[in-house]
Amino acid sequence: MAGGIPPQPEIQIQVHSRKGGNSIYPVEPTATTTTGGGPGFYREIKYFKKWFPWLIPTFVIVNVVTFLVTMYVNNCPHNSVSCLAGFLGRFSFQPFSENPLLGPSSNTLEKMGALDVNKVVHKHQGWRLITCMWLHGGVFHLLANMLSLLVIGIRLEREFGFVRIGLLYIIAGLGGSLFSALFIKSNISVGASGALFGLLGSMLSELIINWTIYANKLAVLVTLMVIIVINLAVGILPHVDNFAHIGGFMSGFLLGFVFLIRPQFGWVSQRYASSAYSSRSAKPKFKVYQMVLWVISVILLIIGFTAGLVMLFRGVDLNDHCPWCHYMSCLPTSRWSCNTEPVSCMSEQTSNQLTLTCSNSNKTRSYSLSNPNTSQIQGLCSRLCR
Repeated sequence: MAGGIPPQPEIQIQVHSRKGGNSIYPVEPTATTTTGGGPGFYREIKYFKKWFPWLIPTFVIVNVVTFLVTMYVNNCPHNSVSCLAGFLGRFSFQPFSENPLLGPSSNTLEKMGALDVNKVVHKHQGWRLITCMWLHGGVFHLLANMLSLLVIGIRLEREFGFVRIGLLYIIAGLGGSLFSALFIKSNISVGASGALFGLLGSMLSELIINWTIYANKLAVLVTLMVIIVINLAVGILPHVDNFAHIGGFMSGFLLGFVFLIRPQFGWVSQRYASSAYSSRSAKPKFKVYQMVLWVISVILLIIGFTAGLVMLFRGVDLNDHCPWCHYMSCLPTSRWSCNTEPVSCMSEQTSNQLTLTCSNSNKTRSYSLSNPNTSQIQGLCSRLCR
């Protein structure tokens, strides 16, 4: 009709399977049409585009290479009395009784940058809060974390891009290390689990803050909650740093509200329509509840990280203020003990014989060794006391 508003291009809606449910997002029409007068081609608009995932696979490669370097530095045949899989040479593993994960000694992990609260606080080695994320206790530990990272991380990177997911991974990992350091004072900690739980937490918050976008949202929510509860429950086993899991999850949950917020369909459709059309039906980019969650999360993140760092460098032990919190990381049963006190031994060298006495249990054992080095003594002490 003359003098009327010209027809507007229709903003198409496509449905894509994601997280066990369906996510719906618009695509932008292009001017190109198919031959024969068919419908035009469509491409995803930038707010909902699919990214090529390269950062998460790179993180996996870095973790694997770091583990190989750690095993090279470990050099079990030179630093231990006995090794597992000796045919691997200096890449062979510590005895199973010392490290059941098939990996290096705790001494080597400490050299490579494991989280040691004493060194972080008293020797100003705060970088260990980050480096511990790239170290793993053994082959089993590495495989479990890297498979989980590929499954969770690639999906998130494809949806939100490498910048947001990369920042989320690093910051959540730092949050996990920080929370762990406030509770675990006498042992070292390594692993990417804190960062992984951060990604898992961000999946939950992303579902909440983008609630109106999803179909089958209750089913997706229940599935995510079951996965999260199961993974956190595994953390009550001995020798698992569940504090890093909890800290990473809480950090990732809040970061998801900040980094993974999506604009509403009405605003996106308006942006790609003409000015005449958009002026008639102006819509906000985000809903009020989205902005409220964003602001609250930013405030809690700033307060949490600031308070955590201040308490850490002041030497605060949260176990003194929460006597039951240690049960969140290990729940003692008749099948296992949660005693994680560091082991120490008294040594006596006579001729070609080394005698060790465990200070924790008073167990004594003699070994036929002449001039053993420090790493060998530490390895034997660990096996004797455990």
